[in-house]
Amino acid sequence: MNSPVQSTAVAATPLPAPAPAGPPSLGELLRPSVSYEDLDARLHAQQARLTAGLSPAALWLAFADWGLHLANAPGRRADLAGFALAQWGRWIDALMGREVIASPPGDHRFTSPKWQQQPFHTAEQGFLLAQEWWAKASEGGPAVEEHNARLVAFTIRQLLDMVSPSNVPWLNPEVRDATERTGGNNLIKGTKNLLHDLQAGLTDKPHGRPEFAPGRNLAVTPGKVVFRNDLIELLQYAPTTATVRPEPVLIVPAWIMKYYILDLSPHNSMVRYLVGQGYTVFAISWRNPTAEQHGLRLDDYRRLGPLAALGAIGEICGKVPVHAAGYCLGGTLLSLTAAAMARDGDNRLASVTLLAAQTDFTEAGELQLFITAGQIAFLDDVMETAGTLDSRQMAGAFEMLRSRDLVWSRMINSYLLGHGEHPNDLMSWNADGTRMPARMHAEYLRAMFLNNDLAEGRYRVDGRLVTLSDIGVPLFVVGTENDHIAPWRSVYKIHLQNAGEITFVLTAGGHNAGIVSEPGHPHRFYHVLTRPAGAHTIGTDEWAATAVRHDGSWWTEWVHWLDHHSGAAIAPPPMGLAANLADAPGTYVLEH
Repeated sequence: MNSPVQSTAVAATPLPAPAPAGPPSLGELLRPSVSYEDLDARLHAQQARLTAGLSPAALWLAFADWGLHLANAPGRRADLAGFALAQWGRWIDALMGREVIASPPGDHRFTSPKWQQQPFHTAEQGFLLAQEWWAKASEGGPAVEEHNARLVAFTIRQLLDMVSPSNVPWLNPEVRDATERTGGNNLIKGTKNLLHDLQAGLTDKPHGRPEFAPGRNLAVTPGKVVFRNDLIELLQYAPTTATVRPEPVLIVPAWIMKYYILDLSPHNSMVRYLVGQGYTVFAISWRNPTAEQHGLRLDDYRRLGPLAALGAIGEICGKVPVHAAGYCLGGTLLSLTAAAMARDGDNRLASVTLLAAQTDFTEAGELQLFITAGQIAFLDDVMETAGTLDSRQMAGAFEMLRSRDLVWSRMINSYLLGHGEHPNDLMSWNADGTRMPARMHAEYLRAMFLNNDLAEGRYRVDGRLVTLSDIGVPLFVVGTENDHIAPWRSVYKIHLQNAGEITFVLTAGGHNAGIVSEPGHPHRFYHVLTRPAGAHTIGTDEWAATAVRHDGSWWTEWVHWLDHHSGAAIAPPPMGLAANLADAPGTYVLEH
């Protein structure tokens, strides 16, 4: 039998004095002061400054895949050699003044008749022949992974555009004529333009033109900030009609851009147009995040963005359904928000409008070249170092997609011809960039672009799957003909994900100018076709051949559609709550 344990008092003994610190051990001396992960992240952040955010490893792997397969294909190399000989023969014909090759569609670098004069004609023809050869050489063949082949072709095209004779002062007849005519004054003005741009880049000055500014002559539609949290300001616009439709319109812009793309100058403001058509309009103005908000998640944008806005609208307008419209990334966010609301029985939406917004990212255009697992890991390091992704890095990626028009053409006009830019509201808005929180942007790229989780039924909200097929309200979807960011055939794929009523509009223009297409804008047109709920879906080619063409602005079509899905007009709701926070455009839009 065990005896009980006896407790005994133990006298407190003083702790031994710490031994005097001796010299550090060799291991302590060799231990790095920062982790190897931090060193790698800092290296990648510096590399990104030189590569416009592209991962050098991704480029190397793509060229290795292409180069090794080309080295192992003697027949293909022989074919390319024969094609090169043929190109040399055609160039000799060009030396005699013949036109042996024309610029591809959309390439306007050599449209001036001056390029038909020698020696400029020979330089232009030789460049186009070399460009054609490299296009064939970079095709890759069936053994090369498709993404790698596209990345190689894209990179080679960028390098060729750099050495185009149009970029070389003594090979460009327009530059030579301007230099002779002005006695070199064009180059003096061009140097001043270059120094101005360099100063703006080195001092982090906003590149927007001082002639335009939000609250002065941009984003001037009268309104109030009626709600604010750490991520958004919600703007409500003052009515201009005696009565309004009972269903308000909520605009969810992309957080990659300032909201006033949809409230530019008074003549081309979509917000002002909607108000004038008898709608109560609300718009989200996203905060420009700093490194302190690096931990914001994509779901925070859903909760603090559209959901918070709908809550505030309900307090102001009462229990009425809302016409929600999302632009670009804002449309993607709105679509997953609408899917989660439908799943949960939340019926606060009357309709959903998606403007140049993708819900399926399998055909997201050349922007996919920047989205691989390795590329995103590289961007993770860049963003973790700064806490955000700088707007200039995103702008650089978009400019590379259309470098001939957005980079080289601008440099020729500004630096070689000495032309001053003619600023306009859209240019000024485009220069007013925003940052993106590191965690949110990484989640967005992985979930949408890389894994296509939303379209393929893997995306979770509050721990549960959401599906776009649950959205039961009518959809109005707009694609633009020349969109390099959200190609219209990719936007069209919402037809494959939802069996409800979808009205699809294809409008002239690109990602921005196609959406900002006010009534009275010259040379605008659009095609439209509605697929009723439950009807069969047709392919994009069949849709393009079937849809009815209309001249003018698609805005009028949208308002007609909104009217059809709205109730009879009533008296306008109050302007905000008892204590409005500020006049529109608010304070978040002014953050740089």
